Amino acid sequence: MPRKPQGKTESAAPPAISNEPRATLGAQIVIDALEREGTEVAFGFPGGAIIDVFDMLNRSEKIRFVLVRHEQGAMHMAEGYARSTGKVGVVIVTSGPGATNTVTGLADAYMDSIPLVVISGQVPTPLIGNDAFQEADVVGITRPVTKHNYLVKNIRELPQIIRNAFHIARTGRPGPVVVDIPKDIQKATLENYVYPDEPLLPGYHIQTSAPMDKVKQAWELIKHSKCPLIYAGGGVINADAADDLFQFATRANIPVTTTLMGLGAFPETHPLALLMLGMHGTVYANKAVQSCDVLIAVGSRFDDRVTGKISEFAPDAKIIHADIDPSSISKNVAVDVDLVGDVKNILGDLNKLADRCDTDEWIEQVAQWKKQYPLRYNHCAEEEIKPQYLIEQVCRLAPDDAIIASEVGQHQMWTAQYYTFTRPRCWLTSGGLGTMGYGFPAAIGAQVGHPGRLVIDIAGDGSIQMNIQEMATAVYNNLPVKVVIVNNGWLGMVRQWQDLFYKKNYSATELVRPHPGMDPSSYGSWQEQDYRPNFAELAQAYGAWGRRVTKRSELEAVLKEAFSNDQVCLIDVWVTREENVYPMVPAGASLSQMLEGMA
Repeated sequence: MPRKPQGKTESAAPPAISNEPRATLGAQIVIDALEREGTEVAFGFPGGAIIDVFDMLNRSEKIRFVLVRHEQGAMHMAEGYARSTGKVGVVIVTSGPGATNTVTGLADAYMDSIPLVVISGQVPTPLIGNDAFQEADVVGITRPVTKHNYLVKNIRELPQIIRNAFHIARTGRPGPVVVDIPKDIQKATLENYVYPDEPLLPGYHIQTSAPMDKVKQAWELIKHSKCPLIYAGGGVINADAADDLFQFATRANIPVTTTLMGLGAFPETHPLALLMLGMHGTVYANKAVQSCDVLIAVGSRFDDRVTGKISEFAPDAKIIHADIDPSSISKNVAVDVDLVGDVKNILGDLNKLADRCDTDEWIEQVAQWKKQYPLRYNHCAEEEIKPQYLIEQVCRLAPDDAIIASEVGQHQMWTAQYYTFTRPRCWLTSGGLGTMGYGFPAAIGAQVGHPGRLVIDIAGDGSIQMNIQEMATAVYNNLPVKVVIVNNGWLGMVRQWQDLFYKKNYSATELVRPHPGMDPSSYGSWQEQDYRPNFAELAQAYGAWGRRVTKRSELEAVLKEAFSNDQVCLIDVWVTREENVYPMVPAGASLSQMLEGMA
């Protein structure tokens, strides 16, 4: 039986936080600051250099702590929590390897603009620089992958630093902030402690609205265009601007394509939706990009996976770019009108001007492309499970408000293509960094933030093993995440590239070997599957519910059973071994050079 999470008995609501000056330990200041910043949950792992903070954390009546099994898991849980709730994710770890184990998660959050505050312990101030036990230069190591970071050198600085950290993490283009706190600072006492009401950041300024003359200039371009297209990214979701985007697109009658991080920013069931663009986007979305005369980029950064060959990207289009981050403007693609500000405010201003554009012929052309080039795949043997079919069934059986996480690889792209996203903050994936092992802990974090909703991690058999130890975290805390493994026995995306571009030289991508005694002539066929790891039994060893599915006729019943029970569930689905993700734009090619071949 799974253990029940530790918890406090119900009691009357704690008294309101007092802001009267008082003498306070540094560790107490940390917890008080987290409470004042609205922190409801923190993820992490204890250790000697942070033990004083944990001593105070255990006394908090407001903060739930989730003990992970690896600090990278804590980072992705905090990302999933932040991405799905819109709140700042909080992680607390110890010094040295505890802090260095957060670096991948920091880089992931930095590239995908996820607001996090990481509190790390550090060796006592007099020992810094002396190669002390579990010492690491956390500020130096994390500076390239954080929005900002701090080493607290004086107890008097601590309250203001934490206040600043949360403000930086959640404002402007969101991102991760690290606060590294030496052990002697945690033990020190601050007389007359008062938590600051405001951040103190004289050089930190956020432009929240674009100049109205620029907005009018953008609208004039749009109004007189014949083939406008909206290209929406994750910034729309970060800004809680999906409703504003919908209003603008439908009012002006402009089709919308979304990035991988922008899925859910516009309902994919709407006739104006073109789904995802880019390397594994739809043919019709990429044709629209290459044929439009005005491209309206909203909360996106022109990533190389979107643009393909930059010199041939949207060759006939005037480009309008709306984004909170001025450094993203004209960074990869030169733009004609820059709108720097919060995209919610920018879309709000555009909506004040917008009316229906003359786009009927353009909409008809896009509709023809959608009919001519739909997403499609071959169905093979009667009981064989195609990965695309698996995603379609998960989508069909899951409720509309299900939260879907993914790892990284082929299954991620199939999910982006074949799962229908209709609302924001329901899609959690690693876009910029492409971090294998992201999805499962991110799903756990989302489940913490949304205890009543179905949360599903669609995983690959390679990625799931990166952080599968967090199965213990989910079981211990009664977090009923569902894991659906797309098991093909390969590191599938790398194998696909080896198949298409390296003459099938499958170097270091096969995860399985023939079972002893297997007929070599049948090796690799989908029927001979007994050499794949039994992930279902592994889940059961952790105390979770696990099932293996090898036949299409078994799939629906198992999915329904998993989705309807209140346990942590893992479904190990054996799919076609050598299936490729199509469409595909080869690296370095233009969006007009898609491989449309059937898988």
